[in-house]
Amino acid sequence: MSPAEDAVRQRSDRNGWLLVTPALVVLALAAILPLLVMLVYSFLAPGDFGNVEWEFSTDGWTSILFQRDIFDGTLSLADAHLTIFWRSLWLSTVTTLLAFVIGFPTAWFIATRPVQQRPIWLFLVTLPFWTNLLIRTFAILEVIRSEGLINSALMGLGVIEEPIQMLYTDGAVLVGMAYVYLPLMVLPLYAAIDRFDMRMLEAAYDLYASRWQALRRIVLPIVKPGIVAGSILVFVPSLGAYVTPRVLGGGKNMMIGNFIELQFGQGRNWPLGAALSMTLLIIVTIALLFYVRAANRPRADHG
Repeated sequence: MSPAEDAVRQRSDRNGWLLVTPALVVLALAAILPLLVMLVYSFLAPGDFGNVEWEFSTDGWTSILFQRDIFDGTLSLADAHLTIFWRSLWLSTVTTLLAFVIGFPTAWFIATRPVQQRPIWLFLVTLPFWTNLLIRTFAILEVIRSEGLINSALMGLGVIEEPIQMLYTDGAVLVGMAYVYLPLMVLPLYAAIDRFDMRMLEAAYDLYASRWQALRRIVLPIVKPGIVAGSILVFVPSLGAYVTPRVLGGGKNMMIGNFIELQFGQGRNWPLGAALSMTLLIIVTIALLFYVRAANRPRADHG
């Protein structure tokens, strides 16, 4: 490479860094700095009325899995904390699966419509995002509450004699999160299916493949990037959800997001809340690495 070409390349790299510097500054101030504050707080002692005492302590991290007896100071497993973690992971996973089961046929339907009709269907899918999350959650509450649409319809038809208790259960939280995050699954799936070559299906049917075989061995492997992207977009916000579990689950169906808010609020244990926040970040990072590895895993050769 000549000196002139090298100078041009260095100038281009320098201009590129100058252009990206504002974004890096915003990222550092809005994301990295708050995370560092949470990390520091997690290794401090709780204050008497909230806030922190500036003395090193690992009690915040220890309290995630263990609780200390107030009389003899012995440690035992914090069953309530483990239950909250398990409920959060379970509901987030099932929400992702439910969103995929509903979102895949929806995305396939939209992708197979005439080109001029697809924007209309996509508009209908994204329409709920035009309203606030809290309003959408209260809409689900009005549907599943004891005097809501479902119970009123079933009682009017004579199917049941008294309302079914659906509100303030894990099922209510699951339905609410699946409804709220369903578009985040549909849109990546639609983008992947829209690029799918339908002639491959015709070739599979010509070779006497069944619909299930064509779906399992042709469609799903090809649209896997869309499945992975949609799963990430649904699982990550579901794991840290706060509004939907708070409204539909009540105080007895708490998830990690609600538990973190409780520590910074009524619990007045900021180090535990900070440690829980960092733990949630670690879980999300592990999930993202798992999804990325699954997306980049080479396909087996079926010969």
